[in-house]
Amino acid sequence: MASSAAFDLTSELLTSGTQLEPLVVRGTVRLAVKAAGLDAARVSGTQMRALLRSLLPNELERRGVPEASALCARVERSLASAELRSAADGADRAAAIFERLGNG
Repeated sequence: MASSAAFDLTSELLTSGTQLEPLVVRGTVRLAVKAAGLDAARVSGTQMRALLRSLLPNELERRGVPEASALCARVERSLASAELRSAADGADRAAAIFERLGNG
């Protein structure tokens, strides 16, 4: 099944912060995404951060993850930072293209 970059990064970060197997984490994230009426292939970073504040802490607690709310808050911050870096990289690439075209 295809998944968005935000879904993949969230799953990776949650896996590294828990004792759960990667497939269990991905399944848990997928269930939260589905419960919110979203699609794992299209879920955005903003939507994923909202899930990290709302649905995912409870889902992780049900699976025995200690301090799930704190973990989700850390993952949310990391996801936001990754999005800012990505946006900055994109802006840098656009500026370089315009410079090459002589419009910069």
